[in-house]
Amino acid sequence: MAKVLILEQSKSMRNILRERLEFEGFATTVAETKEISPSACARRGYDAILAGSDYSQVSELGVPFIIVTNSGTIDGAVMAVKSGAEDYLTTPVDMNRLLGSLRRIVNREEEPSSDTPSVAVRSKRKVQNSAEPIVGSSPAIGQVRGLIDKVAMSDARVLIMGENGTGKELVARWLHEKSNRADGPFVEVNCAAIPSELIESELFGHERGAFTSAIKQRKGKFEQANGGTLFMDEIGDMSLSAQAKVLRALQESKISRVGSDKDVAVDVRVVAATNKDIKAEIAKGNFREDLYHRLSVIVIKVPPLRERASDISELVAHFISKIAEEHNIAAKSVDAEALEALASMPWTGNIRELRNVVERLMILSGDKITLQDVKLYCV
Repeated sequence: MAKVLILEQSKSMRNILRERLEFEGFATTVAETKEISPSACARRGYDAILAGSDYSQVSELGVPFIIVTNSGTIDGAVMAVKSGAEDYLTTPVDMNRLLGSLRRIVNREEEPSSDTPSVAVRSKRKVQNSAEPIVGSSPAIGQVRGLIDKVAMSDARVLIMGENGTGKELVARWLHEKSNRADGPFVEVNCAAIPSELIESELFGHERGAFTSAIKQRKGKFEQANGGTLFMDEIGDMSLSAQAKVLRALQESKISRVGSDKDVAVDVRVVAATNKDIKAEIAKGNFREDLYHRLSVIVIKVPPLRERASDISELVAHFISKIAEEHNIAAKSVDAEALEALASMPWTGNIRELRNVVERLMILSGDKITLQDVKLYCV
């Protein structure tokens, strides 16, 4: 069982993080301050640390750490990443992202030194990387599933296109799960969330002393994904200088860490995603055409929810089951009139918005979700 140390001044935040992580199978220890020594961390065998905004000495503890703060800023994110943070989250915490970051840390630490993972590690990683189902019976989503089945076993690069909230990450996960790389790591990087001055270090890593706060060597996302899949989300928001470096990595299958003149060979399948019209961005001079052609061997377009409204009843049932389990409450039935009302909504936030609405209805409605509940809480 992975061990997580939670260093947070706020008692309520400590309790929220502890309860959710323990529910997800992590062992936790909580503390009000960062007064803990490297030797204590080593003795207790922590796999990761969640630290509040006062994290100036956490990087010295020798344990991968994630910043969770209620006062996030761009400068704060820059300093956190330069200090070696694995991720930088602001409250209210996106638990899916937090859990994803923790599992990536645990998977990385569990990798054996040999080139071939043991059966036990393969089995554990496979369970942790298991993707949510792609729910729906509409022709539009059926076409997406069909494309996944056709291309997953190849190493062809895939560009996933679609609006925010349509499930592009889920498509990427299934491409990984159905591939011959499924026993390897699935590593995500949100290109829009990383400041341009840090993108090279984030993707390719750095050597100790490469810059002021580089106190130890750090592997970048390409190396972390070696033998598996690298999912580059929001690729359309990456700076032109970073695009050039990514293009070289794709062309040569090797990278160079910041501060090093040595090349490191990497065996990575790259799956990219964007909510932008990349061809329009090329015309504007915002995206390299040669990189687009490298990334778009296969293009999968994920339809917006309004184009697959017939799937809404299945999605609602799926989310009710998941939310009931997460909140430890009874599942609720939904009136036919309520489902019709949900199916007629515009869903500009797509599936992500639908899930939030279902969670709201599960919490606020009575024993059954009615049309009146939809009108009261969703319109």
